[in-house]
Amino acid sequence: MAIQLSAEVRNARLDAIETTIGASPTLRIYDLTAGAPANTAAAITGGTLAEMTLPADWMGGATAGAKAISGTWTDGTANAAGTADFFRIYAGTLCHLQGVVGAGQDMTLDNYVIAAGQAVTITGFTLTDGNA
Repeated sequence: MAIQLSAEVRNARLDAIETTIGASPTLRIYDLTAGAPANTAAAITGGTLAEMTLPADWMGGATAGAKAISGTWTDGTANAAGTADFFRIYAGTLCHLQGVVGAGQDMTLDNYVIAAGQAVTITGFTLTDGNA
């Protein structure tokens, strides 16, 4: 039998992610033709399309083993033009979280083909603890 966790333990694990990363982290969206790096410590070879400081309380409280964005996640002026491929969330210079950008992926945007200077808004991002 596989180990199973209660919803309360799964919620606590998810809430610990936000606590560890801290208030107002930085979200960067990248255009990487080679795809996302293997892990959060790997170097990035693509360019930063958009960068934003997230709200102080950037995720809602975990419930039923999931945790969704809180507040508005927007960059009013994109850094560069390109197609959004992947994202990272940083506390200072340390990347704590990364994932894929796209319809049906880890993070969704209002527009995946970004023009330099345009506004970029995150429309969906949820962390889900899979140990039900």
